[in-house]
Amino acid sequence: MAPRKRTDPKAQSLRQHGALHRHPEKVTDPSFLSDDFFDPKDLVQVKYELVRRVRIDGSPVSGACAAFGLTRPVFYKTRAALDREGLPGLIPKKPGPRRRHKLTAETLQFLAEERKKDGSLRPRDLARLVTERFGVVIHPRTIERTLRGLSKKGL
Repeated sequence: MAPRKRTDPKAQSLRQHGALHRHPEKVTDPSFLSDDFFDPKDLVQVKYELVRRVRIDGSPVSGACAAFGLTRPVFYKTRAALDREGLPGLIPKKPGPRRRHKLTAETLQFLAEERKKDGSLRPRDLARLVTERFGVVIHPRTIERTLRGLSKKGL
């Protein structure tokens, strides 16, 4: 029987929140190597310390980036997020659109009307009609999920 892997609860939490540094082994900054307070797996902490090192200690950006295992573009994005939002700006956000941005109220109304006219229209057909009418490409699966959600709400 193979031995069970130990799970690090902090690493699990960081992974769950998208804050686990993908390459903690690249963090070579002395603070992270000698002090238990600093955790190279904690991406938020690493990014904060990177910006602090440049701003407060006056380290050059390229050297600090190398020591923290991050790139210059990441530094500039991190610095901007910190200036704009403070520490919460360093918490990773989910990628991609935040909502169904292609399915506007007008598009949904159109889908409902077309479905009412011809109940046999499949999501693939509706997607084609939306593209023809609005010039927007919507995946048939998105339409299928949306229509299912609307029917559950009784709309």
